[in-house]
Amino acid sequence: MATVEMTQDNFVSTVEGSGTVLVDFWASWCGPCRMFAPVFEEASEKHGDVTFAKVDTEANQQLAGALEIQAIPTLMAFRDGVLVYREAGAMNASGLEQLIEAVKGIDSEELKKQVAAAQAQDAEGAPTEN
Repeated sequence: MATVEMTQDNFVSTVEGSGTVLVDFWASWCGPCRMFAPVFEEASEKHGDVTFAKVDTEANQQLAGALEIQAIPTLMAFRDGVLVYREAGAMNASGLEQLIEAVKGIDSEELKKQVAAAQAQDAEGAPTEN
């Protein structure tokens, strides 16, 4: 599967879907980004069950700003709509493979329980209006 070009228009709908989504934030002038690109592309060919997406931070500055991308490349991994990994810096092929397997191995039901518990805790701690 080839990578998907992601923009502000399709970011939310892509990452909130079910399954595993990896997002590479990059720029054409970034040396480490250019070194990581073929590693990311090769992994996308190997894992047809994972959505691989790329965000050009120059063309999508508002999206990159909203997500507080401060260094590139930055890689984000989502599992069933939940951000489970975020790290700046290029990764080698074996490191990316380990990350993909780890994210794919996350128990979706357990993840949903953890998210629900965290949301309930946040709701309890939220200030109430009088």
